[in-house]
Amino acid sequence: MLLRLCFGGIVALCAVFATSHVQAQQSGTKRSLFAADYQKKLAAVLDADNNPKWKLPIGDIHDAQPLPNGGWLTQTSFKNVVELNADGKEVWRFDAGNTDAGGPIEIHAFRRLPNGLTMIAQSGAARIIEVDKDKKIVHSIPLSVPNPDPHRDTRLVRPTPNGNYIVAHEALGLAREYDRTGKIVWEYNVGSKLYSVVRLANGNTLIGTGDGHRVVEINPNKEIVWELKQGDIPGVTLAWITMVERLENGNTWVVNCHAGPENPQILEVTPDKKLAWSFKDFERFGNALPVAVPLSP
Repeated sequence: MLLRLCFGGIVALCAVFATSHVQAQQSGTKRSLFAADYQKKLAAVLDADNNPKWKLPIGDIHDAQPLPNGGWLTQTSFKNVVELNADGKEVWRFDAGNTDAGGPIEIHAFRRLPNGLTMIAQSGAARIIEVDKDKKIVHSIPLSVPNPDPHRDTRLVRPTPNGNYIVAHEALGLAREYDRTGKIVWEYNVGSKLYSVVRLANGNTLIGTGDGHRVVEINPNKEIVWELKQGDIPGVTLAWITMVERLENGNTWVVNCHAGPENPQILEVTPDKKLAWSFKDFERFGNALPVAVPLSP
C-alpha cells in the first residue's frame, strides 16, 4: 500500500514515513543527554537510542542542571526556575517576579549548590541571589552592570571552587569572577557577546563566545591556551556557541545553536580539534537549541 501511494504522487505521506525513523542522528559512541529547544518548545532527556525518558513543554530556556537524586533544575520560561524529579514531574518552582527586586527580571542562569541553596542570576536586577527551599533570599551579590537589562545582563553563571561566581555578561562581552561581596577579582574581554563561562579544574576558564563562533580556554594570566574556531572542523559551521563543558575524557562539549539543519546542534571535540561525537535532530528539536547537557555514554 505504501509503495502504491508513493508512486501515486502522495509525496507528503512518503516523506513522513521516510523521516519518522531518522529523528535523531548521533555520530560516534552513542550517549544519553538532555536537550532543550525554544523553537519547537521542547525539553527532554533522551537515552542513547534517542528515545525520550521524559519530555517537558517549554517556552524559553537558557540553563539546566542534573541533580544527584536523578532530578533536574530547569525552566519553562525566563521568568522561572523549576525542579523536576527523576520522572520529569515538577516538585519546586521559583518565580522571578516573587522577589523584592522590582522592575522587569529574567532568569538565564541557576545552580543547586552543595549546601542545598539555589543560586539564581537575576538579569534586570543585576544580582546573584541564593535562596533556600522556602524561596527566602539568604545571600545577595550585586553585579557591576552600567545599564541593567533583563535580557542581556547575564547568560550563564557558575560557582567556582573558591566560593566565588564566574559570570558571562552577554551585552558587555565580559567574563568576570565576583567574590561574595560583589568585588570583581578577574575579568576577560571576549571581544563578542558570550553565553557560557566555566572554571576548569586546572584553574583555566572555558568560554562559549556566543556570536564569536568559537570556544576559548583562557589561563589566569588571560592567555589563550586552547581555541576552537570557525573552520577547524571540516564541514561544520560554528554559529551561536552556547553551553561548553570539558568532559572527563578531556574532550570539549559544544552546543552549536542557530547553525541550521545542515550542521549538528551538539559537538564533542577532541583536544586536537577532531570531531569525536555529534548530535543532530531537527525533527523533534529546531534551530534554537541552546541548552544541552551530556549524560552517560
